[in-house]
Amino acid sequence: MPASWTPRELATLAILAETFVRGDAVRRARLIAEVVERAADPAQVRQLRLVLRLMESPLANLLLARRPTALSSMSPAAREKYLLSWSGSPIPARRSAFASLRKLMTFTAYADPGVDARGNPRHAVIGYRPDAPPVTSDRTTILPEALPFDSASDDSPLVLDADVAIVGSGAGGGVVAAALAEAGRSVVVIEAGPFVAEDTMPRDELDAFSRLYLNHGLLATWDGSITMLAGSGVGGGTLVNWMTTIEAPTSVRETWARDHGIPGLADGEDWTEDVVALERELGVSPVAQPAAKDRAILRGAETLGWDAAVIRRDGPDCVDCGSCPFGCRRGTKQSGIRTHLARAHAAGARIVAQVRITKVLTESGEVVGVEGNAFVPGTEATPRIRRLIVHAPQVVLAAGALRSPAILQASRFRHSAIGRNLRIHPVPVVAGRLPAPVDMWNGPMQGARSLEFEADEPGRNGYIIESAPGHPGLLALVLPWEGTDAHAARMHDSRYLLPLVAVTRDGGEGRVSLTRAGRVRIDYRLDRTGSATLRHAAVRMARLARAAGAGEIFVAATPAVRFRPVVGTAPAAEEAAFERFVDTIGMMDFGANRGAVFSAHQMGTIRMGASPRDHACDPLGRVRSTGRRDRVVRGLYVADTSLFPTGIGVNPMLTVMALARRVARTVLGEGRA
Repeated sequence: MPASWTPRELATLAILAETFVRGDAVRRARLIAEVVERAADPAQVRQLRLVLRLMESPLANLLLARRPTALSSMSPAAREKYLLSWSGSPIPARRSAFASLRKLMTFTAYADPGVDARGNPRHAVIGYRPDAPPVTSDRTTILPEALPFDSASDDSPLVLDADVAIVGSGAGGGVVAAALAEAGRSVVVIEAGPFVAEDTMPRDELDAFSRLYLNHGLLATWDGSITMLAGSGVGGGTLVNWMTTIEAPTSVRETWARDHGIPGLADGEDWTEDVVALERELGVSPVAQPAAKDRAILRGAETLGWDAAVIRRDGPDCVDCGSCPFGCRRGTKQSGIRTHLARAHAAGARIVAQVRITKVLTESGEVVGVEGNAFVPGTEATPRIRRLIVHAPQVVLAAGALRSPAILQASRFRHSAIGRNLRIHPVPVVAGRLPAPVDMWNGPMQGARSLEFEADEPGRNGYIIESAPGHPGLLALVLPWEGTDAHAARMHDSRYLLPLVAVTRDGGEGRVSLTRAGRVRIDYRLDRTGSATLRHAAVRMARLARAAGAGEIFVAATPAVRFRPVVGTAPAAEEAAFERFVDTIGMMDFGANRGAVFSAHQMGTIRMGASPRDHACDPLGRVRSTGRRDRVVRGLYVADTSLFPTGIGVNPMLTVMALARRVARTVLGEGRA
């Protein structure tokens, strides 16, 4: 039992677990309490425990829900009604509490692989039988640096020296590391997450989210209204992404050049040459065998006369297994550990895993290195850390748009734009039930897209439509919860669901800040145009699902917005009913914890640009010291999605890699040979 949780709190957590999804509630309650303790900010943990105590208070329930009864004293049916009253409450804090609990409970129930060889019984009920990919025999050559933990006393820091310290090993960090190491620089790459070899990649969602995702998969805005995903491990997001490889649209790059003063992105040869080189290095090619969900996109788009095509991805031999979110055991995904990090390591770069950098070190306004906390291997039961210092005259921050600004804030860099201008690509979800099984968890994870609505238009931003491959835990989290049996029935039907998402461009603005406990707090609010874009996209995805042959269609929301055709209804009447459904979508409320919003892309928190006042980095990726003068911190650079001046409306991997090549040239030009 987590040390700070009381037996009564765990008992209440178990009651909630049983109410959301029946079965093994006590075990799930302990799992949830443990992961919350590890992943959430202490203030959020205290808030959750307070909610549990309030639910057991007859007086609090009388005041909040007009039910003078403790949760544990209610009947199962009464508990459902009680929770649903929280879901639709006019009080944002109650909706937030419901949303957080719902996601935790439903995800854990279906992501859990089970305790024995029989597995999770819920998987058999829903027909979840994912392909078992063979383990690659062609292992990557990366061998992480073994820190000398036994060479000094426990209270003395470990010390490394390098020409360049790169903080973060994802898409941007890997590209920079390869370029610098192959140019002869002494490079140390520091990654907060673990190194996981391909043959030991997770086989199930619970293990994958625990080992390979930021905050153990519990990443969300502070109010819980937007669920996020971000990778954490050697290779970063390239380990767990869905491999969709699309460069930033020309219109976006023109905006960056025109409005943010970044030359060479829309009309320069460097950008084109960088993209061509990256696609060659990644083996980018069209999906050869689109899965059922992607064939449905192509079919529906053809019926509607919309643009659609197969997706180009960095997995040239990927045709079947569908385990991309767990890391690629087969070795076909051209993630960082197979491409850029592997090249960097071969050229002499040292890769250090499980070290969380806490500060950039400076002297007289110049960078001299970084320091952080290194996890001591073998201390999982009672985690211990040792301080690590890396002396380096150049530092590249590539820890992502959430962690990189947090490091600068903790280091007391003063530029007012650091941590601001957060963009996240808000994503709505629409699902349609097809007559034949879809099995969204099998086959290439994303195999088709429609760029029909990529361009901005008056009143809305651009977006692209893609499929949303979901394994049971993530699917259970996304599906609306309108009662225990209703959710179970929806999951039972999940084999037939066509999952659609729209990756929308800038939908609002947010910020990243540090809490008192030193953790990252994410705040984000949709603006009017962002909400209009989500509604527009949801309407078009509903039409696409119907054109692909879907009967029942729903938009993920609390409560769900759904269309159910009635058997025997005349075609004209059914079409009229569908149009009323579409009209309802067009008026949806995407306020906090109303319409469901998700995001796997975070950008913009140290954005680059010409204006010193508004951009924390200059057009070459160098960090500015303040917003008053165009002066940079010598030796300090950024090479991740933090640089994006705006959202781009497409999957960001290729774009951040291209910018990282640009930054690498800057680092080489200013460093010592």
